[in-house]
Amino acid sequence: MYCRHRRLIISPLRRAIATRSCFSTLENNADPICELASSTLRYGPTSTSEVGQDLAYMNAKRILLFVDPYIAAMDPFHNVVSSIEKHVPAGHFLDIYDKIRVEPNNESFKHAIEFMSEKTRNHGPYDAVIALGGGSTIDTAKAANLYTCYPPDDFYDYVNPPLGKGLPVPGPIVPLIAIPTTSGIVDPDNTKTMSPPVAKYSGIDVLCHAIESYTAIPYTSRASGRPISPILRPAYQGSNPISDIWALHALRDCSQYLPRIVNNPLEDSEARAKMCLAASTAGMGFGNAGVHLCHGMSYAVASQVKQYWVDGYPQLNDIVVGDVGNDHGLVPHGLSVVINAPSVFKFTGSNLDENDPIQKRSVDRHVECAIILANARLQRRGDNVTTIGQEVTSEKAMRDKPGDALANELLELMNDLEIPIGLRSLGYSEADVEELAKGTLPQHRVTKLSPRQPVELEELTALFKDAL
Repeated sequence: MYCRHRRLIISPLRRAIATRSCFSTLENNADPICELASSTLRYGPTSTSEVGQDLAYMNAKRILLFVDPYIAAMDPFHNVVSSIEKHVPAGHFLDIYDKIRVEPNNESFKHAIEFMSEKTRNHGPYDAVIALGGGSTIDTAKAANLYTCYPPDDFYDYVNPPLGKGLPVPGPIVPLIAIPTTSGIVDPDNTKTMSPPVAKYSGIDVLCHAIESYTAIPYTSRASGRPISPILRPAYQGSNPISDIWALHALRDCSQYLPRIVNNPLEDSEARAKMCLAASTAGMGFGNAGVHLCHGMSYAVASQVKQYWVDGYPQLNDIVVGDVGNDHGLVPHGLSVVINAPSVFKFTGSNLDENDPIQKRSVDRHVECAIILANARLQRRGDNVTTIGQEVTSEKAMRDKPGDALANELLELMNDLEIPIGLRSLGYSEADVEELAKGTLPQHRVTKLSPRQPVELEELTALFKDAL
């Protein structure tokens, strides 16, 4: 239970019972198997300086570096190039692609793919690819690598249904070192120059990764069931005992250290280190469990934005990618995710019957996430006068309305971080709801992992209306 004061006295939830209940409800075609797919992860300050040694060990002669034009003017880029020059033997070739679009689209992906493909046709295949930067850079590098190595008949062949065929990667691709990412070199020194808004929205994305993967449908309840071959098992399997460990670690650290890094990203080295590690562990969690509605709804929000832009993010009007300029509005990815989160968790955590093992599991997990956020909130606010006499919701009350409990704690954090509340703050209105819902409908890869089903046009319309 909770006491009125800052210290929480609670007993841990019995995860073993929840896990057993998953297996006890297996249906004929349920998938009893979960797996962890993970690449090498290196973490620590100055780890970027080792990339040249990695490339030397790989005997890499032809190297392609993806970097956005702003990172290219900063220390992380110079550290990468310096390490390559120092450690990779003479005679190597380093090509640089810096036409990265913030929030990539089809045109920007195709531009990067053509760059790498043309270089490959003219000079032979690359031995290694490096992606230095955020998700936009890393996703662009991954797409260019795959489509250059195995050009599809149709651009959407590798995209998940219903938009594409969801074809598996046919074979090995060029080794990719991502800095930073969950499988690569994670160096807290590379985040020193983040502006507070970038720290805020990249960090809140990490927090949502953790909560969504932990509250996703159990892997044993996944609608697609057991695949006919292990290679066809989806990367996003549903919550599972392996991913749960990573998700909870990330949620605890993120809820504690995100407000600190937003306040002082340059000087608070502990917060930078903890958030880099949280980003990595969250990635290992959601990379195997998946995310669900917060991310599923975010893509429509980000792609349909009109004029909104966040201070602290670079205006890219002077950079042209192919025939498409970057003079678009921008909702940072983390903002497009979290702005829907309170409505999502009110939905996924409501109308649950604790007599049903799977639904009880969902109650447990929504409450557990709310408790972690509440603990961090009380610790964060400390003896601040605004918390004196404040009544804290009891665990019993949270269990009565688990969705509201989690949504309310997210709103508390959003308020503390000065994150906009509601889609109206981004320029959306009731007139946009239908298109937002239609834009989300094809995101089956994630919407089908929602712990509450069905999630079709009617449910998505209601969610976006509530998120206004």
